[in-house]
Amino acid sequence: MGTFLFFGDYSQESIKHINERRTGKAIELIEKFGGKLVAGYALLGEKDLVLIVEFPGPGKNEAMKTSVALSKLLGVGFTTSPAVDFETFDKLISEL
Repeated sequence: MGTFLFFGDYSQESIKHINERRTGKAIELIEKFGGKLVAGYALLGEKDLVLIVEFPGPGKNEAMKTSVALSKLLGVGFTTSPAVDFETFDKLISEL
C-alpha cells in the first residue's frame, strides 16, 4: 500500500466554491483512481489543506493522476509527496 500526502493551496476562485458536495466529488475522484482517503484536514499556515491517501501497490502513477485530476476538478494546486510509516523508515535506514 502506498501512502501519499496531498498538500493543497486554494486559489481565490476555488475558495468561493468550498462546500460538502464538492468535497464528496473529490472523494469520489480519489476512489475512481483506486485510492482511499484516510484523512483530510484544513490547515492554517503555509498550506491550506492536506489529504492523506492510500493507493494499492506502490501507487505512484495513481497518485500522480489523482493529484492532477483533483487540481482540475477543484482549482486547488496540489504538491503530492510519498510517505512511509516509521516502522518501514526504520527498517530502510537500518540497511545502510
